[in-house]
Amino acid sequence: MTDKQFTLYAIPNCDTVKKARLWLANHGVDYQFNDYKKQGISREKIEQWLSQKPWEELVNRAGTTWKKLPDADKPTNAEEAIALMLEKPSVIRRPLIEANGEIVLLGFNAEQYEAAF
Repeated sequence: MTDKQFTLYAIPNCDTVKKARLWLANHGVDYQFNDYKKQGISREKIEQWLSQKPWEELVNRAGTTWKKLPDADKPTNAEEAIALMLEKPSVIRRPLIEANGEIVLLGFNAEQYEAAF
């Protein structure tokens, strides 16, 4: 997979993201970093991801952002999930690594990274 251009979508202060970035650095994997807090995320990008994964997999239900949401604000369908991800990008499961518009990895697992790279 070394011929592909990878983009890692995340927020830099997330512990899981730090582990993933360290793994990538230690294994010489080159990537672009898209910081949701600084660069945001587009509706088109989220819709592209939703064509590959269900919204339930893209939303990080274990994170602080999700846990602080009132139940009434938690999405029950893809359209509500898109609106939430646009409003609060830190609710998107991270890190999300993409190459050529395709999701390569979602979350961090060293064995999955080893297999992918």
